[in-house]
Amino acid sequence: MLYMSGGQYNIPMVIRGPNGAAHMLSAQHSQALESWYAHIPGLKVIQPSNPYDAKGLLKSAIRDNDPVIFCESEMMYANKGEVPDGEYLIPIGVGDIKKEGKDITLVARGRIVNVTLEAAEALEKDGINAEVIDIRTVRPLDEEIIINSVMKTNHAIVVEENWQYASMGSYIVDVIQRRAFDYLDAPIGRVHTEDVPMPYAHNLEKLALPSVEKIVKAVKRALA
Repeated sequence: MLYMSGGQYNIPMVIRGPNGAAHMLSAQHSQALESWYAHIPGLKVIQPSNPYDAKGLLKSAIRDNDPVIFCESEMMYANKGEVPDGEYLIPIGVGDIKKEGKDITLVARGRIVNVTLEAAEALEKDGINAEVIDIRTVRPLDEEIIINSVMKTNHAIVVEENWQYASMGSYIVDVIQRRAFDYLDAPIGRVHTEDVPMPYAHNLEKLALPSVEKIVKAVKRALA
């Protein structure tokens, strides 16, 4: 509407909704659809990984004059974390380094950031120092924070709850190879949901989703 009205009509609307796996809710309620939303020009898409970021980003979304899709993980609704009582905003389109490192860059978002941080902790035991980037906003994407990290570590793995085909991870890989190809010492790795409808059985759901083990394996393959 903003585009077609020549800038006369803003659409200050925020749509919150669950996104990704929801623990044994099968294929009916376990779609990671942020890539669908990000495909549409004009939509802003946010995917927080913790309570602090969720509050700051939601407040920024409410104040934004454009439509914002706010993707939340049902599996994180019970998560607790420090959130200030006072007013604060986190800018839309600005990523965050959740853990600094020098050996490899792990790019994640949403609930999977926490899984990636667990994997980074496990890698420390093997002497591998991974940097974890939380993009926080799917669109607009903070490309600079990703590129600067890859230029430092020379390796990258994209971790996501999306399926591999036509996902946001595909775009992030494209950004890295276009802007930091000469800095890469190995192909960009990917860890994603298996290419199947989400199973209902707990053991199969666990196998379908990204895990600490899958991330650790991908990192060691990239650094081999």
